[in-house]
Amino acid sequence: MLIKSAKYLISSPDFQSCPKPDFPEYAFIGRSNVGKSSLVNMITGWGKLAKTSKIPGKTKLINHFIINNNWYLVDLPGFGFAKTSKTNRIKLKTMINNYLLKRQNLLCTFALVESRLKPQQIDLDFFEWMAVNKLPFVIVFTKTDKLNKTKLIRNIELYKNKLLLSWEELPRIIISSAKTSKGKDDILNFIEETNKIFFDI
Repeated sequence: MLIKSAKYLISSPDFQSCPKPDFPEYAFIGRSNVGKSSLVNMITGWGKLAKTSKIPGKTKLINHFIINNNWYLVDLPGFGFAKTSKTNRIKLKTMINNYLLKRQNLLCTFALVESRLKPQQIDLDFFEWMAVNKLPFVIVFTKTDKLNKTKLIRNIELYKNKLLLSWEELPRIIISSAKTSKGKDDILNFIEETNKIFFDI
């Protein structure tokens, strides 16, 4: 898929305020500081489409972008280590959960994971929640340029082994790097193929 246009549309406080669900939609989510906005900018080829920050937890709303005028990309707030109150964390979690459960044109969620870290319980809990609610998702390992091949393979295997303790089948896994553009074609090709499902319905 070639990205011919990418434009910011709206930031919404809840799923009811999101744009009309007339196009296929893909959400990007992960722990705070996982490199989500950088990845969004990389795959679209528009360097400042999503705002990046060195301060974790800057994204507070559901951010919609229209890509090629025929599908939505959504940048969701990060979860985890952001410096915010417990009340705000609960509010954000409720907003995200409602969006993931009730957004009818959401075809898949890309769950971003920091490749340099060993399996984090907060990520594993999110995967389990998605699976229990039968919500399709793809695991995307980020920042893979920051560690060597041996360590990358080891960390990914740790995640796989952890998940296989309770899962019969693993979700799709994509290796990415915002710096080298690794994973760009994999993500866009997946979206292109999945869009066909939406338009065939």
